[in-house]
Amino acid sequence: MNKKIYIYILIVIVLIVAASIYVDQSTKIHISNSAPTQTKSQSQNQNKITLGDYGQAPDFKKGDTWLNGQPLTMADLKGKVVLVDFWTYSCINCIRTLPYVTKWYDTYKNNGFVIVGVHTPEFTFEHNTNNVKNAIAQFGIHYPVVQDNDYGIWTAYNNEYWPADYLINQKGEIVEEHFGEGNYTETENDIRYLLGVSQLNSTQPASSDNLNGIGSPEMYFGTYRLANLTPSQSPASTPTNYTINQNLALNNFSLGGNWQFSEPNLQLMGSSGQINLKFHSGKLYMVASSQNPVTLTITVDGKQQPSVIIQASKLYTIFDSNDYSDHVVEININQSGFQAFTFTFG
Repeated sequence: MNKKIYIYILIVIVLIVAASIYVDQSTKIHISNSAPTQTKSQSQNQNKITLGDYGQAPDFKKGDTWLNGQPLTMADLKGKVVLVDFWTYSCINCIRTLPYVTKWYDTYKNNGFVIVGVHTPEFTFEHNTNNVKNAIAQFGIHYPVVQDNDYGIWTAYNNEYWPADYLINQKGEIVEEHFGEGNYTETENDIRYLLGVSQLNSTQPASSDNLNGIGSPEMYFGTYRLANLTPSQSPASTPTNYTINQNLALNNFSLGGNWQFSEPNLQLMGSSGQINLKFHSGKLYMVASSQNPVTLTITVDGKQQPSVIIQASKLYTIFDSNDYSDHVVEININQSGFQAFTFTFG
C-alpha cells in the first residue's frame, strides 16, 4: 500500500474514534451504570431538565407491612408521578433529606404526585414496626411507607445506598436515579417537569452541613464492620475490662470499663464506662440504645457539652458545632446495658 494512503487512512480512523468518544461523553447525563438513552430539555428559566431511561419500575413485594396507607402496586400508580425513596430512620444522611422529600409530597400531592418511602433497615431494631411508626411521626412523613425488612424491594431495584431516590413517570418508567444528599432543586424541577409545572429558579446547596469539612468515616462498633478501635485494644465476645488509651490517632476510638462486642453492637456490661474518640468534623452523632434510660456525660476538647439521655434505639446528637477540625470527645456512661452501634458525622 502507498505510504501516503496508509497515513491518510490512519488519520481518518483516529478522527472517527475521537469523535465517537466525544459524543459518548457528552450524552452521559447521570452518573450511573448506564447512560440515559433519552434527554428532555426545557429552556424556561434556563433550567435544563434531564431525564434518563432506566427501564420499567419493579413492583413492590407482596406481604410487606405498609404504614400511612394501604399496600400499593405499580399498576395502582399508573398515571401518577412517583418518587421511590429508600431510607432508614437512624441514617443521618437520610434524616437530612427528609425535610425536602416531605415538602415535595405536601406541595405536589394534589397534582398527581406520590411518594413511596421504602424503609430498608440497617440494624435489627429498625425492623420494629413501632420504631418506624415513631420515626414517621417524628419527621412529619405523610406519604405511604413500606417496611422492606427482607430487602426484597431493595434487591429488585439493585439499590446499594441510603438514601436513594428513583423518579418514575406516568408510564411506570424510571427516569431519574439519585443517590445520597443534594441536588434538591434539580430533583424538584424534574418532578415539576413531569407534572407540567413551571420550573424553579433557585438552587440549593448539597447540604446545610459543611460536608467537605468532614474528615472522619462512619464507624461501626459491631464486629461485622469494626475498623476504628485503637490498635492497642482488641474486640472480645465476652465481658472484658478495657483501659482508655489517652494517645489516640485520628479516627480511632478507645474504651474504658467492662464491655462486650457482638456482630451488631458494643454493650457496656459494667456499672460505668467510657468511650473516647479522636475525629475530624463539626458534628458527631451516635446510633445507640439502652435497656433503661442512661445519661451520657460528654466533653469535647476538655469542654463540657450538654448531656444526652439514651434509651430508644435511634440516632443521637453528641456534638454540634461549626468547627471542622480535629476534636477529642470523651463520653462517660453511668449505667450498664448501654449499646452503641455507630458513630456518624455531619
